[in-house]
Amino acid sequence: MITPVLLCGGSGTRLWPLSRKSYPKQFSKLLGDLSLFQGSAQRLSGANYAAPVILTNSDFRFIVTEQLSEVGIDPGAVLIEPEGRNTAPAILAAALWIAKEDPDGLMLVAPSDHVVPDAEAFEAAVNAGVAAAKAGQLVTFGIKPDRPETGYGYLELSEATDEAPVALKQFIEKPDAKSAAEMLASGRFLWNAGIFLFSVKTLIEAFKSHAKDLLDPVDKAIDTAKCDLGFLRIDPNHWAKCEDISIDYAVMEKADNLTVVPFGGEWTDLGGWDAVWRQSGPNDLGVVTSEHATAIDCEDTLLRSEDKRIEVVGIGLKNIITVAMPDAVLVADTSRAQDVKKAVKALKKKKSPQATSFPKDHRPWGWFESLVFGTRFQVKRIHVHPGAALSLQSHHHRSEHWIVVEGTARVTVDDNVSLISENQSVYIPLGAVHRLENPGKVPMVLIEVQTGSYLGEDDIIRYQDVYSRD
Repeated sequence: MITPVLLCGGSGTRLWPLSRKSYPKQFSKLLGDLSLFQGSAQRLSGANYAAPVILTNSDFRFIVTEQLSEVGIDPGAVLIEPEGRNTAPAILAAALWIAKEDPDGLMLVAPSDHVVPDAEAFEAAVNAGVAAAKAGQLVTFGIKPDRPETGYGYLELSEATDEAPVALKQFIEKPDAKSAAEMLASGRFLWNAGIFLFSVKTLIEAFKSHAKDLLDPVDKAIDTAKCDLGFLRIDPNHWAKCEDISIDYAVMEKADNLTVVPFGGEWTDLGGWDAVWRQSGPNDLGVVTSEHATAIDCEDTLLRSEDKRIEVVGIGLKNIITVAMPDAVLVADTSRAQDVKKAVKALKKKKSPQATSFPKDHRPWGWFESLVFGTRFQVKRIHVHPGAALSLQSHHHRSEHWIVVEGTARVTVDDNVSLISENQSVYIPLGAVHRLENPGKVPMVLIEVQTGSYLGEDDIIRYQDVYSRD
């Protein structure tokens, strides 16, 4: 039995504006009806796999469980990293956690934002590496390249062969275009997919040999971790002592027991909008359009609207990426797709909220989005899941008016509790202690009008919260 370990704490800045720090690409439905995270979890489920171990951060913990529930997967453990320290501490933490129950077990580590359409072929590749992993090898998976890609790292094989597994000679950093073309022609190089298979015991021994300074703080961080509503919060004090380092630099590039399984199936990490364009199946002119986009006399172009209220129209475009969101629009030359992260950096510098946050804000109980924002008022749409409840709270600077437009709300205002149905409203005075709940079996939606001198989300005093937020 193999325990999948899914890493899902990244921010995916190269897919801005659809992917942002508050809701990164792994949780978005970039292709099809499932998010990348859901697709990854489904791919690593079945008779050969144990319940997955998830590594994420506190902001995403409820998104993780909600999306897994939607596809019928119950996680074995959700480990909450206090802060991102790269992949080496995260993978070691998962190994030490799994070792408590299965010290001789196998673990398959994978990012949660990859696309692998042929799940059966991928499982066959995993099975091809099992014997090597059980024999004490650190197994990595390499993708057979079909173009001289400069956006990926490479794996150099000891020999050009289609057999699996094969010994790994060395890791290669992202190359320039000339080197990438030479490596493609040689047949001895694979793209580094960042997917690993090894026994828990072998990996821990590898850390003892090559990154022993990580063992003590990670081990203590796991031993002193605290359970919180079914999540395991890794101890922040010990975790802060961990070096910020990738598994490649910490262990893999130093080890001599490395094996590669080549994978010839379709694969992409959707590392940029050019990858989304390729994966979306361009037509004969190389054009990809979403439902609310229209291309006229365009070539090799991606036109995508993420809001039904925004129609994107391109005329005479060539090699252009256009992605429209309610609050931001990206227009870029396809050859500059990897530079989208520069846009995020520039927006952060000018303190633009679009750099990291969406108008729609996901919460454990559902989500809300800001519809209109003025100097002393704000209008929001609030969606509350069936059976969910907001915290019991009050505000120093604002009052609120709630109008239910779908479902039924149970509303607490100081000592009064009432049911508010569609087309009914309630007023929450400044300073009143209040709570909003959905007692029904269908989503509840209301329009909230805030008025006051300060309307920030940090003007919340929580008295009770079923989700244990501070």
